[in-house]
Amino acid sequence: MLWLLSATKLVPAVASARCFSGCLSCSQRSYSLQPIPERRIPNRYLGQPSPFTHPHLLRPGEVTPGLSQVEYALRRHKLMSLIHKETEGQSGTDQTVVLLSNPTYYMSNDIPYTFHQDNNFLYLCGFQEPDSILVLQSLPGKQLPAHKAMLFVPRRDPSRELWDGPRSGTDGAIALTGVDEAYTLEEFQHLIPKLKDETNMVWYDWMRPSHAQLHSDYMQHLTEVKARSKNKVRAVQQLVQRLRLIKSPAEIERMQIAGKLTSQAFVETMFASKAPMEEGFLYAKFEFECRARGADILAYPPVVAGGNRSNTLHYVKNNQLIKAARKYCPHHVGHYLGMDVHDTPDMPRSLPLQPGMVITVEPGIYIPEDDRDAPEKFRGLGVRIEDDVLVTQDLPLILSADCPKEMNDIEQICNRAS
Repeated sequence: MLWLLSATKLVPAVASARCFSGCLSCSQRSYSLQPIPERRIPNRYLGQPSPFTHPHLLRPGEVTPGLSQVEYALRRHKLMSLIHKETEGQSGTDQTVVLLSNPTYYMSNDIPYTFHQDNNFLYLCGFQEPDSILVLQSLPGKQLPAHKAMLFVPRRDPSRELWDGPRSGTDGAIALTGVDEAYTLEEFQHLIPKLKDETNMVWYDWMRPSHAQLHSDYMQHLTEVKARSKNKVRAVQQLVQRLRLIKSPAEIERMQIAGKLTSQAFVETMFASKAPMEEGFLYAKFEFECRARGADILAYPPVVAGGNRSNTLHYVKNNQLIKAARKYCPHHVGHYLGMDVHDTPDMPRSLPLQPGMVITVEPGIYIPEDDRDAPEKFRGLGVRIEDDVLVTQDLPLILSADCPKEMNDIEQICNRAS
């Protein structure tokens, strides 16, 4: 049995894409303005949830929860449109974008940390396996943003899958993500000679590669060769972040869900607060309440800081006792929010706010307990209040509106807990 999906392709119609020379096992399809033919997701577990194996998380046509194949195709389309604007007047030059996934990091010999995908890679394809490469390549005789999207993914390996879980393989990767072609990772080497060509401009973040081993194996020599050519390698990260800066309706919906979920978790954690209490208990309680409502992972380690420890902005040890009856801003009062907590860090804070941006508003006050200039009763006090705000054409939308922030509201909740 196969799971069938269909979606609309939002790129110009072009001729069928062909495999490049030397590829052995590829999957591909044609570009078309017509609805994409039914996609066949293999009747097995992939390296990430699919609508077939996780219908409670994904609807047909979605790559990741709430984000469809069309959404990811449109992102790639927009990126190639930006590259077209950046390269106007450079006729006769092919354009190729290369993005590496993150690797798996290990805390000891064979115990991995929880995998977190490179956000620029994830933004453009939704593929959540390590050791992978995404390539966007202009088409001969066609004007950008026309392109083909290719994924190079780890080959299926029963011995490794026994330990690490299933892999999507080329068939699963193309069926789930909706890219045009999929190959095994090793086959990327067949593309390198074409990328070295003088007529090919490569867009790749060689200064800060997300995957050191893939960079060393495939891209380091290429960037050195291109450095001596007229078409040097150009960084693509800022272009991707320009796209990430403005959220789509689907992204906004997911962020609203996250804001509501987090607010509910805060309320339940407040109910459970009764000093004296270990910071670690509140940490665990908050994480549990988030996960119980569908969160896959926390965006950052919670800061559960009692007393003077709240003056350590990134206090995450959370191993002290919070004493009973323990009730000046060195940081910015906001930042961009999105796929990362401190999202799109290359984008300056001085940009005028635009509809679709999501920012934080987080004033704080931190009074060290040895500050003799402060009233004694305020010494050792640290408070930061944060709201997540969607910029719209009209009034701002506060995504975290359900989270109590007023002193009376918080005291009432905590008193009910006791």
